[in-house]
Amino acid sequence: MSHKAAEQSRNERRQRAEQAARASGRRRLRIMIGTASALALVAAVTAMVLTSRPESSDAIRTAPEFTLTDTGGSKHTLAQHRGENVLLYFSEGAGCQSCIVQMGEIEKQAAAFEKLDVTVLPIVMNTREQITADMTANGVTTPFLLDDGTVSEAYGTLGKGMHAGLPGHSFVLIDRQGRQRWYGEYPSMWLAPQDLLDEIRSNLSA
Repeated sequence: MSHKAAEQSRNERRQRAEQAARASGRRRLRIMIGTASALALVAAVTAMVLTSRPESSDAIRTAPEFTLTDTGGSKHTLAQHRGENVLLYFSEGAGCQSCIVQMGEIEKQAAAFEKLDVTVLPIVMNTREQITADMTANGVTTPFLLDDGTVSEAYGTLGKGMHAGLPGHSFVLIDRQGRQRWYGEYPSMWLAPQDLLDEIRSNLSA
């Protein structure tokens, strides 16, 4: 083999080696990116699972007083419900379909709530026009109490959902003596009515 041919052969082998090295590097980079993406996805899913877990408290305290006007124009105070059990249902309200559906399903269990002497008061931080539009669309008839955020904050519900300035999907059970007996937070935006009734029975009898 001539000197020129030998040199050309060496150059070709060097080029092939460099190409192979670059290809190997690209494969390693793709693997690293894929692994990083998979880890990021796992972290995101884990965070979603952790933050969507229900929170519950059976700590007893005197329930904060309030005065709110409902969508029908009637005023409600906690004091006027003394002597009966009250369930406050805080939610994101208008625009949250599952929030309105939740109230609709609670309405269907009206007899069961009445048997437990529980009055359900849904509370939202909406205008009357905003929430009544969603109520009408979903056939919900229970008046919603309209809050400027003061009551939602007093009961510790703000920022528990998808929006920092709005309530999460929260339930507060108040007994006949005006004591808060149970707080339940459901980031999944849903609690089956039967499970809700079970929570009420359990905490009223505790």
